[in-house]
Amino acid sequence: MHIEQWLETVPAVSVYAIVGVVIGLESLGIPLPGEIVLVTATLMASSQDHINPYILGACAIAGAVIGDSIGYMIGRKGGQPLLNWLGRKFPKHFSADHVATAERSFQKWGMWAVFFGRFIALLRIFAGPLAGVLRMPYWKFAIANVLGGIIWAGGTVAVIYSVGKVAEDYLKKFSWLGLVAALLFGLGSLVMMKMRAKKAAAAREAAEAEARSAPEPAAESAPASVSARD
Repeated sequence: MHIEQWLETVPAVSVYAIVGVVIGLESLGIPLPGEIVLVTATLMASSQDHINPYILGACAIAGAVIGDSIGYMIGRKGGQPLLNWLGRKFPKHFSADHVATAERSFQKWGMWAVFFGRFIALLRIFAGPLAGVLRMPYWKFAIANVLGGIIWAGGTVAVIYSVGKVAEDYLKKFSWLGLVAALLFGLGSLVMMKMRAKKAAAAREAAEAEARSAPEPAAESAPASVSARD
């Protein structure tokens, strides 16, 4: 069966559900390829008339907002022990250096780290739980979460769908070029976060080494009592 004919047999409701669930779980803090799933589903919508891009976008936005909100509540209840547990379970994603990099982003940008984190692969899984751990006021988190979810998920669907329609003659089999572009973007974000984490690790190790090599302050000796004699 030709791949285009096979795609026509995929129920639209299954595509909507997969997109919403995967993006929701990723936003909650589980490392999943939400962006790749969203781009792939949107490219399907551009070539398969039975998949509605508006419903697809709405499901993606709902998954992003709800997943981040659940992650926030889990982070607020779990606190630092939760990050330690995630570091043991997912050392490649929740290592101490990655967490430190994300914390610096939150300290620098505040609520907007949640908004901009939506567009960065690794930071996307940190945003909700870390905002809860750091006790960010919920109203600030909610504003940045909703705005980020709408612009990231809705914008991705709008742009990729438009590209798929415009370039239909070249991409009508599955729009692989668009998928490759999304993969490259995701890999670029991953590499950038890893480089920043390595830099943070090197700085931390240098600080620890300097602290170990620093001489300890000499203990003050008690003044000797001298008895004066004539």
